[in-house]
Amino acid sequence: MTVRQVTEAPRRPERAQPRESRLRALDGLRLVAALMVAAYHYGGRGGEVTAAWGTSAKEQFPTLSGYFAYGCLGVQVFFVISGFVICMSGWGRPLKSFFASRASRLLPAYWVAVVLVTAVFALPVVAYKAVSPSDALVNLTMLQQPLGVDRVLGVCWTLWAEVRFYALFALCVVLPGASRRRVIMFCAGWTLAAALAQAARQPLLDVVLMPEYAPFFIGGVGLYLVHRDRRDVYAWGIVGVSFLIGQHYAVRSLWNATDPNAFAHRTTFGIVAVVAFGFLAVAAIALGWLNWADWKWLTVAGALTYPFYLVHEHLGWVVIHGLHIGLGLPSGETFALTVVAMLALAWLMNRYVEKPLTPKLRSALAKAH
Repeated sequence: MTVRQVTEAPRRPERAQPRESRLRALDGLRLVAALMVAAYHYGGRGGEVTAAWGTSAKEQFPTLSGYFAYGCLGVQVFFVISGFVICMSGWGRPLKSFFASRASRLLPAYWVAVVLVTAVFALPVVAYKAVSPSDALVNLTMLQQPLGVDRVLGVCWTLWAEVRFYALFALCVVLPGASRRRVIMFCAGWTLAAALAQAARQPLLDVVLMPEYAPFFIGGVGLYLVHRDRRDVYAWGIVGVSFLIGQHYAVRSLWNATDPNAFAHRTTFGIVAVVAFGFLAVAAIALGWLNWADWKWLTVAGALTYPFYLVHEHLGWVVIHGLHIGLGLPSGETFALTVVAMLALAWLMNRYVEKPLTPKLRSALAKAH
């Protein structure tokens, strides 16, 4: 045995094995984020929902509208969750399998939501204007945002951000093969590139690198590394830097917003607090602190989140108008019943669209040459 062998400290393994138990708390957090966004769309902003209520949401919810206005940050919470989940699902998976998983997860419910909202808005009794048939067809591709086509679903802009994240992660991590070092380099490289894109003010770089949303996806990826090894200093560094940059973008875009339809009464502290909640909640899940929340109904809640998110805004307007203006129900009851109605529709979509079609589409795409 040599002197070097005696004195050299044993190396810690590169990465710890991930915890295998299902993260049901993450499913619950998904639904919380979706309900935050719904509260914003129903009672925390102006625009089209004003016609549904008959007056401004400020008048309908004099006290709560100020809190509902922060619900838009549910999108940022979604992005943190997405970074965690995509890194987890892409680890050790070949590119074709990763693509099949993502496409089959997003498309069936999305296609049905586009057709459903287009059909409902085309009804003579509905006051809202439907997009043209041509634009509705383009919406089925999920590329309406970059093509400048009218959107059927108001929330689909977030899906465009998700798709770009999937593409970056697939090319930089999944294609060459996921490893701790590669994921760290991806996070560091994207963070720096996004900062340079912000400084360069080049539209193409903004589209590809998404400086405003990158910190939330990257923070989620870093939290998955924490889930694999809570002692990983680099992972914690990624999370910390991502939070610091992410809260900056959130405050910049949402504090005193210039959009007349977005209530401009959020405080800087409130915005930072909600962003911190998103990071801390996913961190608590990553560290296993919420493993006690292992109730099976949370899995159901997670399954309803995506279809609920797709349909709640536009179809919610129709339900709000029917209940509040048509039937004369009070604002609070209308709000609660609209959320319940959209959750029920989400359950139907999950039961009769996602459950039968998702595995079939995933299998077909995975087998295709």
